[in-house]
Amino acid sequence: MASSPSSFLSPISFSRLKFCRTPHEKTIPAASCLARRRMRRKRRNATVVGCSGDGNEDRGRDEKQLSFNPFGFVTDNPSSRAAIQLPETPAEDGNVGQMLYRIEDKGRDYGSYVESGNLRWFVRETGTSAAQRGIIVFIHGAPTQSYSYREVISKMSDAGFHCFAPDWIGFGFSDKPQPGYGFSYTAPDAEEEFHKAFDKLLLVLNINSPFFLVIQGFLVGSFGLTWALRNSDKVSKIAILNSPLSVQSSLPGLFQKLRIPLFGEFTCQNAIMAERFIEAGSPYVLKLEKADVYRLPYLASSGPGFALLEAARKADFRDILNRIATGFSFPNWNKQVLLAWGASDKYLPVSEAEAFQKANPEAVRLHVIEGAGHMPQEDWPEKVVEALRRFL
Repeated sequence: MASSPSSFLSPISFSRLKFCRTPHEKTIPAASCLARRRMRRKRRNATVVGCSGDGNEDRGRDEKQLSFNPFGFVTDNPSSRAAIQLPETPAEDGNVGQMLYRIEDKGRDYGSYVESGNLRWFVRETGTSAAQRGIIVFIHGAPTQSYSYREVISKMSDAGFHCFAPDWIGFGFSDKPQPGYGFSYTAPDAEEEFHKAFDKLLLVLNINSPFFLVIQGFLVGSFGLTWALRNSDKVSKIAILNSPLSVQSSLPGLFQKLRIPLFGEFTCQNAIMAERFIEAGSPYVLKLEKADVYRLPYLASSGPGFALLEAARKADFRDILNRIATGFSFPNWNKQVLLAWGASDKYLPVSEAEAFQKANPEAVRLHVIEGAGHMPQEDWPEKVVEALRRFL
């Protein structure tokens, strides 16, 4: 039901009212202006009704006209109605500085900073070096961060594993060097740069023996898979959670937009880009406290947006995916691989995982996770943990 204008004005104090000018240039409250217009409208309607013959038809028409609100799509919506109410103080107006102040300490679960060469990584760690079941390294995809693994690494450490989940350089809370200044995001150097940086991080973390590798997502997730192909002697087993695996994999709209000149520059600076990407690939909507963490890096700096733009624009997706499909097929790859696949992924269907498994049935095992989307570790971490514990 459309609400009358007075219902929106009643809770607003006089000090917050907007003002309008009368023909005599007297400044009066907007509410008074609105009241005068309503009185004039009633007088006109009364004249029309008084002149009509039957009156019922015209009265019904007039009532419809009085109740019609051309801005009802805004004012009839509770969240929109709340948004257009003016705050008492500017600090409550949802500006970027105020948003950062409210959320800057969120999302650092199990994390600390690690210096590796000239770069500073943010790494989440659970468990200890005394863990008897081995080490697991978790790699996230673009445009997200290792925060998505927080529940999984907590539960896997309880199961006896020592877990590490770094934010890739350019993402999350890790360093975000500008393109061309200390780090290259440009193909063909980007993949090589990520591989070298990852090798150095493993040394700093003292990860020397073969470890378990868990990989998810696009772009930097794919770089994790190509790293594994080059360093198979350092990997015991690999678990892949919804990452593109063939040249037929479709490129999500976000990456297509990033590759468009000028439009990509605007897209990469959208602070809600990461959360919208997650929600578009999932059957669920993120809760506000989770969405805050995914948007925080993009609110705090333009760095992650431009890093993502450069990497996405210059990456040769077809070549990368062709090497992944060939490298993990039989007989090129003989170590065990688990595909823990969210069945409701709107970017990568289960059929892609099935085709990948058929190319190497001896080494690749498929576990479909019902109810999970593109990021099963975020959508349903308990099921991911169950699949990993059985596999590892």
